[in-house]
Amino acid sequence: MHFVEMFFVALGLSTDTFAVSVSTGIVTDRLRFRQAIRIAVVLAFFQGAMPLLGWLGGKQVEQYFSHLDHWIAFALLTALGVKMISETINHKTTKPFNPLMLTVMIGMAIATSIDALVVGVSFAFLEINIYHSAILIGLVTFFAAMIGMLLGKNVSGKFGKRVEFLGGIVIIAIGLKILISHLF
Repeated sequence: MHFVEMFFVALGLSTDTFAVSVSTGIVTDRLRFRQAIRIAVVLAFFQGAMPLLGWLGGKQVEQYFSHLDHWIAFALLTALGVKMISETINHKTTKPFNPLMLTVMIGMAIATSIDALVVGVSFAFLEINIYHSAILIGLVTFFAAMIGMLLGKNVSGKFGKRVEFLGGIVIIAIGLKILISHLF
C-alpha cells in the first residue's frame, strides 16, 4: 500500500475521532489548548496502537489464510465502512459527558479505535510497514482531533457525522481497490 492510500486509510479511521472531538468542543466550556492537546494525544495514541495490536494478531493466523488475503482485507474494510455509514444514519442522542476526565478520554479513545484494530488485522495480510502506518494513523488522528475540537467550538455537531459518513465510503473504496488490484 502506497503512502497516499495509507493516508486515506488514516483519514477514514480518524473520522470517528473527529466526530467525538467536535462533540467535545461543543460540550466543553472554555476548552483550553493544553486540554485539547491532552485529549488529542490520548485519542491518537490508541488510534495508532490498535492497528499494531490487530496486525500482531493477524500475523499469528496469516499462514493459514494468505491465499485469501485480499478477500479478507476487502471484507473487513467493507464491513468497517458499512458500520461507519450506518452509525451516521442511525445516530442516537447521547447523554452529556465530561471529556476532560481521564476515564472518559480513555473510553472515547477505545471506542473510536476499535475499527483501527480491525484494519490492523487486515494489514497483516498485506505487505505494509506496520510501524510507519501506525505512526501515520496516530498523527492524522491527532490533527483530526485538534481540528474537530476547534470546529466543535464554532459549528454544530452535524458536520462531524457527514465527515464520518465520507470516511466510511473512503474505507470501502480502499477495500475495493485492494480486492481489484489482487484479482487483476
